[in-house]
Amino acid sequence: MLAKTDWARLIPHQGAMCLLDSVAAWDETTIHAVADSHALADHPLRGPDGLHAVHLAEYGAQAMAVHGALLSREQGETKARPGRLVSLRDVSLAVEYVDPACGRLDVHAESLYAEPAGAQYAFRVEQNGRVLVSGRAAVIHPAL
Repeated sequence: MLAKTDWARLIPHQGAMCLLDSVAAWDETTIHAVADSHALADHPLRGPDGLHAVHLAEYGAQAMAVHGALLSREQGETKARPGRLVSLRDVSLAVEYVDPACGRLDVHAESLYAEPAGAQYAFRVEQNGRVLVSGRAAVIHPAL
């Protein structure tokens, strides 16, 4: 288990917008992160009716960023390359709103393709073993 203090400085998401709490496991192509932030009353993406499931794609995108940062750190770099989320595809929502009373979120991402110019991941967000959201996301790394 990697605590937030181990990797949070490596990604651009800071403060309340750093939605993940820890990394349960990761390897060269996958990451499993966990989060309880969806239950916070002051969640930055929460609307009057709660946290809409579409916002769970941001959890998937942040897992991608953490994965890339951990890989970069393993290669001796101190920060991950900046990235821009450019597409979401095949997003499937199993719920409309996230129930904060149902426990933590398990965020899984798997690298499908990665190179210096960008990457594509499949992601899914689960709660108590139930998939709430799944899809694919692509990020580009602009030239420095």
